[in-house]
Amino acid sequence: MRDVNFQNNRTLFRNNMERLGNIFAYEISRTFRYEATDVETPLGVAKTSLSGDRVVLCTILRAGLPLHNGLLQFIDWADNGFIAAYRKNHKDGTFEINLEYITCPDLNEAVLIITDPMLATGASIERTIESLGDYGKYTQLHIVSIIASSHGVNHIRRLFPQAHLWVAAIDDELTAKSYIVPGLGDAGDLAFGKKMQE
Repeated sequence: MRDVNFQNNRTLFRNNMERLGNIFAYEISRTFRYEATDVETPLGVAKTSLSGDRVVLCTILRAGLPLHNGLLQFIDWADNGFIAAYRKNHKDGTFEINLEYITCPDLNEAVLIITDPMLATGASIERTIESLGDYGKYTQLHIVSIIASSHGVNHIRRLFPQAHLWVAAIDDELTAKSYIVPGLGDAGDLAFGKKMQE
């Protein structure tokens, strides 16, 4: 996914994001509560275990959509939430995170899984978690990213020590403009095409 020689193929990039979502979903599912259940088969009754957890998958648009879809393919009973968040850059090089849109089901007694492909400073995740507090008190919090900076990981762990972080790779460097190095570039652009710059 990091290789620039493959990144010009949007389909491949999106598919790889979905595959990572599948892998994360499998690993996260091991933390769920399971209940013994009898199910009827064509030839009798089998004992099995089914998750008793209500799950809400919440993604930060637009970059998180393929990763979200990969999780949803495995955790297919989940409810879904969506957040539009972006960096509003200032002339002095600083930025703030603006949330323009949020839709989310009731989070009370739910397992909340938030997806955002890049965890750079952690500011987007921080604002997202704060905003989702209006939707109820969840029982577990999972944060899924493809690439994170060590700064962003430390920031989220400090603010939300109860959160479970699921990250494919952690890079140490964060530029003055808060981009992860070596990172992989803009995941939203690579998945869906370049956007017009402000």
